[in-house]
Amino acid sequence: KAHFNAPSHLRQKIMSATLSKELRTKYNVRSIPIRRDDEVMVMRGQFKERDGKVTQVYRKKWRIHIERVTRDKVNGQTVPVGIHPSKVVITKIKLDKDRKALLDRKNKATKSKDA
Repeated sequence: KAHFNAPSHLRQKIMSATLSKELRTKYNVRSIPIRRDDEVMVMRGQFKERDGKVTQVYRKKWRIHIERVTRDKVNGQTVPVGIHPSKVVITKIKLDKDRKALLDRKNKATKSKDA
């Protein structure tokens, strides 16, 4: 119940996605919260192996919308298909100072556990 009634700032953290193997070795971090303009690859479901840029993070519905992951409606209109963030892998991160600080912080935490 706490999960589905979570406020937006906690939903961001819950809506995390794993990093690709290359990024995982580069940053020494397993997963980060997803955001707009990250590039992802869908790993499960009908759109498996499809990749694109995240166009929207829909926290209310626990879904993300990705470029080129769309469905045609009967009237000919195309609508984005919502994908759960746990079913995607981040292939390219949109870095800004806050995101870089997050990666450094998580990296330090893992290094201190190893030592």
